[in-house]
Amino acid sequence: MYKHLKALIMLLFLVAVMSTPLLAQDDYSDNRTAILKWSLIIGGALIALVAAAGAYCQAKSISSACEGISRNPASGPHIRFLLIFGLVLIETLVIYALLIAIIILMVNWGKI
Repeated sequence: MYKHLKALIMLLFLVAVMSTPLLAQDDYSDNRTAILKWSLIIGGALIALVAAAGAYCQAKSISSACEGISRNPASGPHIRFLLIFGLVLIETLVIYALLIAIIILMVNWGKI
């Protein structure tokens, strides 16, 4: 548990450090500029977090499938089918998050 908390704190620190150039600009007189800056930060953090979670879930499922096949080789085709189906669902969730991040980043904020 402590290792995961340490990684989460490091991730939040890196997001804060990488977002400082966007927050360092002086022009806060226009509310649209602040919305654009926060949308860039949120979109980038969203896709980074979801990609990391998807990669972790895929690695965990592949290692579990390999372990299951090595324990019972006769059930290999069934485990392989469920593995591929699960990987497709995980990758679909990551692609949906990419789509949401692109929508957040590419909205025409000048018309707000």
